[in-house]
Formats: sequence, C-alpha cells, structure tokens
Amino acid sequence: MLLPEPRINLLPPAVHGGLNYREIEGFGLAAGDILDFSASINPYGPPPGIKGVLGEAEIGAYPDSDAGELKKALAEKLGTSPANLIIGSGSTELIRLVATAYFGPGDSVLIPQPAYGDYEVAATLAGARVLREPLAVAQNGFRFDAGRLVGAIRRWRPKGIFVGNPNNPTGAYLAREEVVEIIGASPDTLVVLDEAYLGFTENAWSSLDLVGRGNLLVVRSMTKDYALAGLRLGYGVASEAIIGALEKVKSPWSVSAPAQKTGLFVLGQAEYPAACARRLRRASRYLRRNLSRLGFEALPSSTNFFLVRVGDAAGFRAKLLKKGILVRDAASFGLAEYIRIAPRRLGECRRLVAAIREIIA
Repeated sequence: MLLPEPRINLLPPAVHGGLNYREIEGFGLAAGDILDFSASINPYGPPPGIKGVLGEAEIGAYPDSDAGELKKALAEKLGTSPANLIIGSGSTELIRLVATAYFGPGDSVLIPQPAYGDYEVAATLAGARVLREPLAVAQNGFRFDAGRLVGAIRRWRPKGIFVGNPNNPTGAYLAREEVVEIIGASPDTLVVLDEAYLGFTENAWSSLDLVGRGNLLVVRSMTKDYALAGLRLGYGVASEAIIGALEKVKSPWSVSAPAQKTGLFVLGQAEYPAACARRLRRASRYLRRNLSRLGFEALPSSTNFFLVRVGDAAGFRAKLLKKGILVRDAASFGLAEYIRIAPRRLGECRRLVAAIREIIA
C-alpha cells in the first residue's frame, strides 16, 4: 500500500475563516448570499482603480521570481534594504518557508496558545516537535503573559517561536518592550513575529528596527487591509542571512504577475486602508454596544476582530449561517464557547445584530 510520510498523518486540521463553498451549498445557499464576518479582511474592498491595474498585468510570461520592482518600492516605503525583504504569496507561504528552512526532526518549536493554526501545520510538516504553551486565559481577557512566555523560551530553548502580534484569535497586542524581551530571551531562537493584522491595529508600533538583532523575522500581509485575499500577497523583513535562507527554499514564480502589479499600486494608497480602519472601529463599537445589550460580552481586542462568548459556538454559528451570516467558530483555537467576529460595514453589522436577536429569542 502506498502511504504518505508518517508526519502527514500527524497534521492538525488547519481551519480558517472565510467561505467553505461545499458547506454553503449544503445549506442551499450561494456565496453571494453570505455576509462573511468570519474573515478579517477589509470589507470595503480593494482601493479604487484596482481593476485597471489588474488589466495591465502581463500574464503571458512568467512573473519575476524575486518580485524585484515591488521589493524595491516596498523597501523604500519601509525605510529598509531590498536585501532585508522577501515577497510571498500571502503571509502563510512565508510561515511555511520558515519551517522548511529552519526546522527539522529533533528541533522544537514553541507556539503560545491560542494561535493561528498554520504555525503548527508548518512546524509539523518540517518534522519538528511542537510545544503548545497556554499563555492567555479568559479570566484576563486572553491577554498574553509575556513574562511567562520568556520563561518558557528560557526553559525549552526552542529552535523557533511563532508570536502573532496582534494575536489571532484574541486580538491581544504586545508592547514593544515585551517583544524586545522575547527576542532577547534566547539569541539562538528564531522569533517569527506575525503582524498580519497590524494594518487594523490602533496605536501600532514598528518592529522593523529590531530585525538587526539577527533572530527576528517580521511577517506581514498585504491582502487583509487592502482586501486582496484572492490575489495572495505578503512580505517578510529580517536580516540578510535569514532572507537568503528563505529565498533558497521559496518556489519560483510563487507571486503572480497580477499580485506584483497590484502590490506596486496599493503602496501608493496608504490613506485608503487607514480610512477604512477608522470606519471599522466605529462599526466595532456599534457591535460591542449592541451585543452587550443582548447579553453577550465582546472581549477586549486591539485589532478589527474580537471574541464573544456564546456557549455552544458551533451551534450558534450554524444558526446564523442558516440566515446567511457567517461567523468564526473558535473551537479550532481550543475555544469551543467563543465565536470570532470581524466587523463589516455598519449596515451589515445591523443585520448581524438583528439575526442574533432572532436566534436567541
């Protein structure tokens, strides 16, 4: 019998937000019928003018594997060198590249819990031992205890650690001094700082000057705040040595020509995601206020999504989906009593509140 590598059977399911088209069909619905509050993507769509840019992309030839033009423009915007940058097909590709380049059998990888599921998938694929360290509990609003995390790093001395900042699914956001302490806890530990949701975060600070310490990779997404999830685009910032290792294992042509062309365009649209984020904060306040009136507490969050304790999260999600509204069941994060909500336009948020009112009546 032909069998896959044994580690494949150990892979945990990586559940994501967004539409599951087969599931939606089972409910007798079409994708266009669904209001999606499960995926933390800018609900206002891409910046105006994006369709014209896509039409200019050359799709009859292979794209630049290095994404050189985009890399140069991004380096100028960030105030860094192109040698400190890698462009990827979304931040999840970069997470897989890290695991491929740096982790292997005999290595341990520390993943503070709760966390984005693909960290564990990437580490398991590489054959590394995953250390799940529970560091956020409901009693303190799922705020990460950075001191405990530093203690865990010193105790385990892992080859790598994944830190979402802000964290997915809690929205907890570590301060600069906390991240500095984590980086300094073990110079031989590669710290992967996942800033996929930074564009939606209030009072965000820049971590890019910390990459000079030599054991930090900052991973960011360009698909969420610019609403480019269908194109897939992200980047990493690190020392030249780390970037060089990642480039060696990256697939050629992984970032399509339309994605590269669009990336160049949106770099000149900085005010667009900022304006959208301000509107989303108003929508978030509306949802929090009205959920509270219905007897549900929305937990503190620094970014555009938040957790809500509802009891049976799977059942709550299913009832809403029958009404054409999708929220994220947080059971895959180990939080079976919680849903995660990413606010949308204010009118759509009103529809969510009305639907919740109906299912609890």
